[in-house]
Amino acid sequence: MDDESRPIFQQLAERLENEVIAGFIAEQTQVPSINELAAFHRINPATALKAVNLLVDEGTLYKKRGIGMFVSPGAQVQLISKHLKKFEFDFIGPLLTEAKKLGISNAAIFQMLGKENS
Repeated sequence: MDDESRPIFQQLAERLENEVIAGFIAEQTQVPSINELAAFHRINPATALKAVNLLVDEGTLYKKRGIGMFVSPGAQVQLISKHLKKFEFDFIGPLLTEAKKLGISNAAIFQMLGKENS
């Protein structure tokens, strides 16, 4: 995994979430098994299990006994909403706080956001 500041199971769970959001793993389809995830990412199966269980606890995945794990119906919309809230908290909130501190109007912020990167 890539980010040494966060536990591997969280990184794997986020990677699976991103695959659902992007539509690479569709709702109601089976996700790779714990052993497949562990082998592919070269991690301990217990770590892969922890990531999958996190997604089960959040309602993103569900278990079919004896078959495997599947993406829950409505998971994509749920995850998009979750990630939008995180984006607002992590980026928009601090941006607006800093803009207010500097006396930058909302109109000026929109203008800055509309500029193309050169």
